[in-house]
Amino acid sequence: MSTPVKVWFEKEGRLLRLRLDRPKANILDAAMNAALEAALTTHGGAQELRAIMIDAAGGHFSFGASIEEHMPDQCAAMLDGFHRLVLKVFGSAVPVIAVVRGQCLGGGLELVSAAHLIFAGADAKLGQPEIQIGVFAPAASCLLPERVGLAAAEDLLLSGRSIGTDEALRIGLVTAVADDPETAALAYFDKHLAPKSAAALRHATRAAREGVADRVASKLAAIEKLYLDDLMATSDAVEGLTAFIEKRPARWKDA
Repeated sequence: MSTPVKVWFEKEGRLLRLRLDRPKANILDAAMNAALEAALTTHGGAQELRAIMIDAAGGHFSFGASIEEHMPDQCAAMLDGFHRLVLKVFGSAVPVIAVVRGQCLGGGLELVSAAHLIFAGADAKLGQPEIQIGVFAPAASCLLPERVGLAAAEDLLLSGRSIGTDEALRIGLVTAVADDPETAALAYFDKHLAPKSAAALRHATRAAREGVADRVASKLAAIEKLYLDDLMATSDAVEGLTAFIEKRPARWKDA
């Protein structure tokens, strides 16, 4: 099987490109997460690098994480790997630009929420639907309040609804909306990042998130424990995940 992530450099080595390459869903399973983390580890520290761009093949960024890997026998390993990836993106030494088309849901939105800049296509739909299947989104519970404020974050996390780009732009979830978000992101890179000193960008990127990165990491560790020790001990969490896999309505016990 081919690698789940395409990796290449552009702009004379100044831009690292990472593309999720398992359309149409681009599910963020263990293999996808590991490939992204490996690429960031291997290439993210290049001295001449000005930015990293993450996008996806096909019409959708990602339908989210693997539901099968959320089940009790796999969820600890799944969360550990995915949260390492999210924290690596959030703590990147250079700006990370996410380019989103179509559906960007669950773990997909958690991943792009860790980026510094998000360019969305006019057709993009963004949401954290985890609550609809009896669980919650650990990384989004940390990242969305930092990005859009507590009130807007709670709306998305508690309702599980998806929003379009007009609302996403209004609340500050995305940086810009364009018919061709990849072209818009590349134009932003060419104008605002490529001419800059890579050393200055690294320090400015670190400065912008100084203190925030530690706060997110600490909160995420606590929330991961809440998810594994408390949420996954409820019958409704297992029921919701099972019902999703079996394509049937969940039968909640409220416990």
